[in-house]
Amino acid sequence: MSRDFTYSGSPAHIVFGEGKSDTAGEWVEKLGCSRALVLSTPQQKVDAEALAERLGPLAVGVFAGAVMHTPVDVTEAAMKVVAETKADCVVSLGGGSTTGLGKAIAYRTNLPQIVIPTTYAGSEVTPILGQTEGGRKTTVRHASILPEVVIYDPALTTGLPVGMSVTSGLNAMAHAVEALYAQDRNPISTLMAVEGLRAFKASLPDIIKTPQLLDLRADALYGAWLCGTVLGTVGMALHHKICHTLGGTFDTPHADTHAIMLPHTAAYNAVAVPELLAPVAGIFGGSVGGGLWDFAKQIGAPLALKDLGLT
Repeated sequence: MSRDFTYSGSPAHIVFGEGKSDTAGEWVEKLGCSRALVLSTPQQKVDAEALAERLGPLAVGVFAGAVMHTPVDVTEAAMKVVAETKADCVVSLGGGSTTGLGKAIAYRTNLPQIVIPTTYAGSEVTPILGQTEGGRKTTVRHASILPEVVIYDPALTTGLPVGMSVTSGLNAMAHAVEALYAQDRNPISTLMAVEGLRAFKASLPDIIKTPQLLDLRADALYGAWLCGTVLGTVGMALHHKICHTLGGTFDTPHADTHAIMLPHTAAYNAVAVPELLAPVAGIFGGSVGGGLWDFAKQIGAPLALKDLGLT
C-alpha cells in the first residue's frame, strides 16, 4: 500500500477536564498577557460577566455581541472595544459564533486567544475564519486565526440544550466525514476522524436521555475536539461549501444546516469513494448516507431544509 502524505501537528495548547475553565487566568498570564477582553453572544452575557469576575484584574471588559456567521460589522464594533480597553488578548466563551468573533479579532490584530467552548462546534482548533458581509460568506485560512489555548471543560456543556447538542454534534461529525476523503488526508487525520465519529455515536443518543451526565458530555466534547482538529488539518469539500452557501445566502442556522445536509452529501460522495467512507457505514450501520440519516432521525435532528423555512 502506497503511503505518501504530509502531516503538520497543531501548535495549540489543549486543556481538557472538569473544572479546567477555572484555570483561564493562569493561561492569560502564561501567554504573557494581563488585559483580557471576554467575548460571548448576548445569550451568554451573564456567564461571560461571571468569567470576567473570576479573572479579576486580568479582565478589562466583556463584549457580548457575537452572532452567527461572524458579520464584519459586528467584528468592527468589537474592534472598537478592543482599542478602547487596550486589550492584549481575548477569552472567547461559547460556541462557534463567539469563537468566530475571537478569530476575526485575532486575524486583524494578532492578539492571542483563549477559547472555552460550550458547544461541539470544533472551530476553536482550526486556523479557518468564516465571515459574512453583504449576504456572502467567505473563508480565510491563516496561522494567526488558530487560537493559542483551548480549555475543554465538560461541566460547561451540561447546560447545552438537547436539541443544540444534537445539531452541534452532527456539525462536528461532518468535519470527520469530509476528512475521510479529503485530498490532503493522512493516516493521523483518518484515525482522529474515525475516533471522533465513534465518540459521538456512543454519546449523543444517551445525552438525549440524561443530558446532565458528565461522562457523556465529556465523551461528546472529546469527539468535538477530534473532529475539529481534523477540520483544521485537512481541506473540506462539497458538504462544507454547500452549507456555507446556504448559511451565507439564507442565514440558515449553521449547525442545523450541517445536520440536515450530512447524510445526503456523504451518500453522494460514497458513490465515488466507497472504500474511504466505509468506516462510516461500519460505525452507523447500513449504507453511508442511510446510516447517517437513521442516526440523525434516532437522535431527533432536523431532517429537511424546509424545516428551516427554505422553499
